[in-house]
Amino acid sequence: MNQLNSGTAAASQYATVSAQVSPSGGLDVLSRNEVARLSDASGTGLHVLLRRCALAVLTSGTISDDPRTMFERYPSFDIQVRQQDRGIRIELQHAPAQAFVDGKIIRGINELLVAVIRDIVYVAAQIEQGGFDLADPVGITHAVFEILRNARVLKAQKDPNLVVCWGGHSISREEYEYSKAVGYQLGLRGLDICTGCGPGAMKGPMKGANIAHAKQRHTHNRYIGISEPGIIAAESPNPIVNELVIMPDIEKRLEAFVRVGHGIIVFPGGVGTAEEILYLLGILLHPDNRTLPFPLIFTGPAHAAGYFEQIDRFLRLTLGDSVAEHYRIIVGQPVEVALEMVRGIERVRAYRRATEDAFFFNWGLRIPFEFQQPFPATHEAVANLSIHHGRPRHELAADLRRAFSAIVAGNVKEAGVKAIEAHGPFVIDGDKDIMEALDAMLQAFVADDRMKIPGGTAYEPCYRLRQTDS
Repeated sequence: MNQLNSGTAAASQYATVSAQVSPSGGLDVLSRNEVARLSDASGTGLHVLLRRCALAVLTSGTISDDPRTMFERYPSFDIQVRQQDRGIRIELQHAPAQAFVDGKIIRGINELLVAVIRDIVYVAAQIEQGGFDLADPVGITHAVFEILRNARVLKAQKDPNLVVCWGGHSISREEYEYSKAVGYQLGLRGLDICTGCGPGAMKGPMKGANIAHAKQRHTHNRYIGISEPGIIAAESPNPIVNELVIMPDIEKRLEAFVRVGHGIIVFPGGVGTAEEILYLLGILLHPDNRTLPFPLIFTGPAHAAGYFEQIDRFLRLTLGDSVAEHYRIIVGQPVEVALEMVRGIERVRAYRRATEDAFFFNWGLRIPFEFQQPFPATHEAVANLSIHHGRPRHELAADLRRAFSAIVAGNVKEAGVKAIEAHGPFVIDGDKDIMEALDAMLQAFVADDRMKIPGGTAYEPCYRLRQTDS
């Protein structure tokens, strides 16, 4: 890695550095056309997207979930990718100084920056060339596969050992320490970690596993972070992530989790975590997936028992009591969580061998099209959701997932925040008992500071619930 022309600049009250950086590993040679698109600051280019995602990586470890905070702190930040005869140079102007040590960019941040450029270029090129058929369920799954393969996430010679951990970015210190304890127990047993790459319950399991892997002298350990452009600005990658993938949207991000993961652990969280739970359970409730093993554990410290009891009641009310067959709730027992996950992954390994399915990508999982289609978080789209009893369970789960996705957008995504500011809260309506249960759960999230990271202004709901006849 080479560093040229490093220096500080007083673009804002925050220290900055301007530098030229040589990409550190993993970036294939870019064509001049690709470089031109990355440098194109117009609406048709990729520069705006690149700038947003790059700044998120350069502020790795920053605790904030306001998507506009970073650019308020670094208004003059810019990034350009330059084609040279011997390769690529990344030019950074007024970049956060925290990404540098003694004038040189931190190697891990360099690698994450390369991942951002790699994924943005690859996805744009494939869509432009018609390489992805995004109007077909099978085509969308192949797009997810190709993006992950291009990112070198898929490891053909590796036994199943990847645990996806979901949970909130805004959690208490006790919940964070518990997630770290679970990650430690997973790491002692040789399991790798995949999360949404942000802080809180996404960082804790990685940090715990990292310590355990060091104790066990494991090498080539994997801490995979999967994000998407709308969320990465509010949830910058945590410092443990050593493999970063930027998927095009939240639906492909969720599909990537369930295709590469061999089991999922859910820690306490807010609406984003509820969205993830409903996504996975909606898929597992589809008749085509009834025999497919997929270990799913809800866990937290002892005081989180009430949190998961409320989640469990909501799931049973909306999706039926039998939904509980698909998950196990374990509180206050990190060792039991790890042992249960090991047992679950053994069942996955046996099933994949029997069905001759790949260990590195869950081809056998049926994901209905309604779970794959991008959901635009607009007032009109939210108003058209059908949250009523009597629908097939996986279809109701799909619309409940969309409702939570809209709240996530209104809370932390720049486009969603602007939509709320312009038109007021999203209006979510549905059957009386569902709306009452949803209201109770959302109010609990607010009371427990699970909607936003504490420290800013008081939380203002971006939603309004309304009871209607089915």
